[in-house]
Amino acid sequence: MKKPRLWYVIADGGRARFVERDDQGAFRTLSSFVSTELHKSAHELGRDRPARVKESASPARSAIEPRRDLHEAAKEDFIRTVAETLAAELKDQKFDELVLVAPPGVIAELKGSLSKPTAKVVVKELHKDLTKVPDHELTGHLAPKQ
Repeated sequence: MKKPRLWYVIADGGRARFVERDDQGAFRTLSSFVSTELHKSAHELGRDRPARVKESASPARSAIEPRRDLHEAAKEDFIRTVAETLAAELKDQKFDELVLVAPPGVIAELKGSLSKPTAKVVVKELHKDLTKVPDHELTGHLAPKQ
């Protein structure tokens, strides 16, 4: 029987990479993503001042609270893009099993964004931020699959 092909998804709110272990046990990055909005300020992402509303009974104007934080929205969009890419890669049979490695909040968002077939192949979750750890140092952080 063929050994299942295992991918590690190492992500945070603005960076992600897909990593696999080769036959010698070394990790290598297959592809990586960096959000284009990662280092942008709020005014670069959209309106930095909230919209205004006039009161009908007086000349006063009040600010409207934004529906969602622009940085949070950019993070959610990025996580959704990573999940869609994983779904496409699974459809192309690039991997058989998946390990999610991300901070707890990002893992929750990523799991919520995964398609049902992709969610079924998740075998493990690690609540760590390893996005800036180079491939040759991942062995100490990622225990071999049980």
